[in-house]
Amino acid sequence: MPLGSPNYAPKGSKKWIQILVNKKPELFNTKIGEAAKFSKNRIIWVSPLASDKFQEYWDNGFLNVLKITKLKVPLHEFWPPGGAHWDALGRGSSDEIFLVEAKSHIPELVSSCAAKDEESIQKIDESFLKTKQFFGAPIEVDWKKRFYQYANRLAYLYWMDELNEIPTYLINVYFVNDKAQNGPKDISEWKGALTLLYSYFGLKKNNKLQEHILDIFLDVNELPSCCS
Repeated sequence: MPLGSPNYAPKGSKKWIQILVNKKPELFNTKIGEAAKFSKNRIIWVSPLASDKFQEYWDNGFLNVLKITKLKVPLHEFWPPGGAHWDALGRGSSDEIFLVEAKSHIPELVSSCAAKDEESIQKIDESFLKTKQFFGAPIEVDWKKRFYQYANRLAYLYWMDELNEIPTYLINVYFVNDKAQNGPKDISEWKGALTLLYSYFGLKKNNKLQEHILDIFLDVNELPSCCS
């Protein structure tokens, strides 16, 4: 499929993660390997693939595409339907799972929980409480507000790696120099915003899963441009 195909997203983090996974996977894998301190690791990306019309996956769909069939704690017991929509998904050479969230401008960090169903909200609160306790985060902070999406991804990491014992990495990709989205021009702008986010969550740095939360900063000038 030509790079200029109209099937590529027209702008933003969705566009850049599609290009990164399909056109520069070796660059992506290198960045992750450096951040995770892998001596050698091969990652096979299963979404968003051009051959799959850049499909994104969530709920049982993301488990199916990653070929995860055996779970000690089923997803429906931990989270209500309509959970995390993953920007990219990959599996490592040693069966590690890579869950990717991508951002190209700072306002994308801000979100609130949109759930209305009382049972869904209760399940989210219960899972957030368990996740907070695991990470040693302040219990009183309401994770359904301000940075809900980041909290949701932390909960999924806890569910996958700790509760189901599936080695999992949460990869946060922060694109630099996305001029169309008025994104940060350098890494320091991202780090300034992320300092506030980290302070809000108050995670303990000595938690064993902290090393499985990786921040990747990538300049879009290192990627091919999309024509549409």
